[in-house]
Amino acid sequence: MGPLLDAARRDAEALAEGGCDAILVENMKDLPYLKGAVYPETVAAMTLATAKVVEEFGLPTGVQVLAAANREALGVALAAGASFVRVESFAYAHVADEGWIDASAGPLLRARSAMKAEHIGVWADVQKKHAAHAVTRDLSLEELAHGAIFCGADALIVTGASTGHAANVDEVERLHGVGAPVVVGSGVTADNIEHYKAAHAVIVGSWLKRDGNWRAAVDLKRVRALRAARDRALEGRRG
Repeated sequence: MGPLLDAARRDAEALAEGGCDAILVENMKDLPYLKGAVYPETVAAMTLATAKVVEEFGLPTGVQVLAAANREALGVALAAGASFVRVESFAYAHVADEGWIDASAGPLLRARSAMKAEHIGVWADVQKKHAAHAVTRDLSLEELAHGAIFCGADALIVTGASTGHAANVDEVERLHGVGAPVVVGSGVTADNIEHYKAAHAVIVGSWLKRDGNWRAAVDLKRVRALRAARDRALEGRRG
């Protein structure tokens, strides 16, 4: 765990120093992903890493445990003092590369209530990347969003088709004002962030890494560049 925790600390340090408002801890390199649950050792490792980030940097911190291990992510977040969890398949099911992923809102929110963890927000993906959504093709994006809000989502995440692929700007704008904050969850760069003025937040992973490679370490220069671009975009929106 030593090298893993050191890497998490270095990445978090670059994110904090570069001007990020929050940090998301994720087991991105834990390939191939399990489906809907992970082993106890993964929960233990994620809790250690998340607690280290929360304690050292004091920023709002989120947790995602891949793939769709949402109950485990909630436990990690509570134990480590995190603020929110990113949840796959919160409302409506889909087929991902791990297989069929069931909706999880019912058991997840009951667990949150039983754990007295209502202060931990649920950021729910709508039509999540790396997945097929033919089974819900007869529902519009707005209907899917309203379904997630009805089930109790605190924020909605819109993504592109896969990691690093830009989300559709029109889809983000269509969900603005739907009833929950809208977050762009993939493909954001310093060059295109200005197009997402309708978003309340952006989650950026790949582009902040060295050479834009999600397997690499976080690049402080890229973090600063993205923060500067975000500030310019916000100033333009206020103007």
